[in-house]
Amino acid sequence: MTNAKKIVVIGAGVAGLTSALQLSKKGYDVTIVAKFMPGDYDIEYTSPWAGANWMSFVKDNQRLANYDRITYGVFQRLVRECPDAGIWPQRCITYVRPEDLDKQSDLLGGLLDARPWFADLVGNFTMLDPSTLPKGYCQGIAYDSVCINVQVYLPWLQSQCFANGVKLKVITLKHIKEAVNLHASGYKADLIVNCTGLLASKLGGVMDSKIYPGRGQTVLVRNHAPAMYNVSGTTDGEDELTYIMSRPGGGTILGGCYQKGNWNGAVDPNLAERIIRRSLELCPELEKDFPLDIVRHNVGLRPSREGGPRVELEDLDGVGKVVHNYGAGGAGYQSSYGMADHVVELVGRAFKE
Repeated sequence: MTNAKKIVVIGAGVAGLTSALQLSKKGYDVTIVAKFMPGDYDIEYTSPWAGANWMSFVKDNQRLANYDRITYGVFQRLVRECPDAGIWPQRCITYVRPEDLDKQSDLLGGLLDARPWFADLVGNFTMLDPSTLPKGYCQGIAYDSVCINVQVYLPWLQSQCFANGVKLKVITLKHIKEAVNLHASGYKADLIVNCTGLLASKLGGVMDSKIYPGRGQTVLVRNHAPAMYNVSGTTDGEDELTYIMSRPGGGTILGGCYQKGNWNGAVDPNLAERIIRRSLELCPELEKDFPLDIVRHNVGLRPSREGGPRVELEDLDGVGKVVHNYGAGGAGYQSSYGMADHVVELVGRAFKE
């Protein structure tokens, strides 16, 4: 038995893996227990379905901005030092329609600002000349960002955890108190970190009624786009989006939608047609080398939460100290290291109490 504090992290999505990694770097003895792990595909396991990229939509929230700020810095370092992580630099371009300028959007937030909070953080931030914008748009920004191939990144993140001594157990929990006795050492955990995402709404002892799915649907194609794009709105409905991300290793994600409260994991073929049409209108360069070549259609559920993500310390009867880290919605990757660092801070505070 070592003197290191024993922590059980529940969940092996991007939040759980990143939290486990950052905690292990601080010398904690970490075991992850999870229903799913990288390589699994299930509608409840949200991380493998993400786009993913760094495109902060935070507005007037210093806590969330700080999460994204920290993560941007880590991703930039990984681009330079870890080419096997599945992260690569890309230019990110946002176009805004005139009718969306005064829109209050929880989804797009600060991206509707002419100069969003991150203008001085990212590389080569540019406010685009209106005369250069595509027809129908009045405002645009461009900046240096990253795109993440989650099929590469999640296993890489897991391997970093293993290299740092983290253990993993695949198990389904009905109640959070079960995690106390699941540390790989055989001893009771000194603290639990809850990174259960959507399942925080179903896990006994947590049962967070503020959790809801933000359903997304995308099309993965073999074609390439010259940059990442997103726009402020569409004419196809308030819950439909247009965004394009070319992944490291090949393939481009075309999206999408944000359907609040929709748990349906089935592909909507009509929506898929609209996504393809809007993507080609926005970026005809997709078909520069060959016609659109579809790999597959995807449906994923963003683990969203009313009031924003929950990152806090709680003392639960029958469990003990618990640090929660879930509910990031569509910001799960771009806020992951900032949220995990907050977890580390709260864990340290818990052990000083």
